[in-house]
Amino acid sequence: MTRQEFWKFIEENEVLFVDLKVVDFYGGWKHVTLPIETVNDKLLENGIGFDASNFGYAVVEKSDMVMIPDLDTVILDDFGEYETASMICDVYDPQTGERFDQDPRGILTKVIEKVQSEGIADEILFGPEYEFHVLDEVTHEVKPNSIMLHIDSCEGFWNSGETGEYLIGRKRGYHRTAPFDKFFVLRNEIVNELVRLGIEVKYHHHEVGTAQLEIETNFMDAKKAADATLLTKYIIRNIALEHGFLVTFLPKPIYNEAGNGMHVHQFMRKGDKNVFAGDKVYGLSELALHYTAGILKHSRALLGFSNPTTNSYRRLVPGFEAPTNAVFALANRTSAIRIPGYVKDDAKRRIEFRTIDATCNPYLAFAAMILAGVDGILNKIDPTEEGYGPFDGDLSKSIQHPLPKNLEEAVLALKQDHDFLKRWDMFPEEMIDKWVEKKLEEHRLVSTITHPMEYQLYFDL
Repeated sequence: MTRQEFWKFIEENEVLFVDLKVVDFYGGWKHVTLPIETVNDKLLENGIGFDASNFGYAVVEKSDMVMIPDLDTVILDDFGEYETASMICDVYDPQTGERFDQDPRGILTKVIEKVQSEGIADEILFGPEYEFHVLDEVTHEVKPNSIMLHIDSCEGFWNSGETGEYLIGRKRGYHRTAPFDKFFVLRNEIVNELVRLGIEVKYHHHEVGTAQLEIETNFMDAKKAADATLLTKYIIRNIALEHGFLVTFLPKPIYNEAGNGMHVHQFMRKGDKNVFAGDKVYGLSELALHYTAGILKHSRALLGFSNPTTNSYRRLVPGFEAPTNAVFALANRTSAIRIPGYVKDDAKRRIEFRTIDATCNPYLAFAAMILAGVDGILNKIDPTEEGYGPFDGDLSKSIQHPLPKNLEEAVLALKQDHDFLKRWDMFPEEMIDKWVEKKLEEHRLVSTITHPMEYQLYFDL
């Protein structure tokens, strides 16, 4: 969008406010809102200043940064009484005029541009799947004398003694129809809004778990996919709230129920050709196999960014469809990388990274994933020679290349193995160090809190 087109958009929609959004260090949106009277061409060019230390990725003594809006991201935000134009911003250092090297969106942008300039691919295409839970009630408390979590849902099978009818049985929600699927209309409303805002949706459906839903998008440029991830979470939560529901993307919000991943389908194109299609294993090209091998080789470190919460590892356990081994396989949902078995069209040939979840910062996670894959391409890593597959059967019971079992394992792996992230000076060492430090703090905090199950197991010993 040009500035002329921007002002035309403002006039046609009678916009009263402009909302500027910036992703913080951990993957959440922060925003500041301006009356339209204060917005002019100079502001659109130079941006506005803010305290980046409160966003997590700058030190206090050097925290003055500038957010500059990306006009290509303008949308009309329907939440609120007044017409508001929303834009995603990039972060710049006001002293140098250069993009701040720890801006997550800037890192992903640089990675994509470098892959293009190196002639590896013209396009990196991602298709994320968003899984989430819609809940009626959430209360939690951690005190020295009280540790409590209570959730409830109108679909909860645990309410069968009270409501009786039309509740989905445990692990029986996959693709259920109304009246058992109580969120069909809600998903339609969400998807209608996503499509209006330019996010193409492939389909939506009820997932396996109680109150668990999925929306899968069509392929888009990797940066747009990261933008779309934050926008999708924003839309889902706000529309659900209008209906009186709360939404969580936690990987494992309900004990012994299916968890929420954010599977990312991906391939690369040069010109009009899908360079992941070929005559090797499962119809993949040699380049695609090298890319796959790079992700699997660095998967333990990669999880430090793609699965960055203590809750992430409550999902990555045997007995469900979540992967526990860094291997690839055809049509196998227990592998870290699945090659979709139903894809026969070379134009759509792809891989699916199933480990990642939506608690990640999508810019950092996607950038790290691409750099891991590129490392495999440039070093011509053979996944079969390295023992990453292809494998058949239930991999949840295998110990082939085990993934980290907790956040500490993942971030310590990241601490040891991150040279692939520093290729072309993409991920600053200082930022990686800070990420590791913060995530270790989170792991240690959660590890120190007494768990109710410990009372059940050990109180009488």
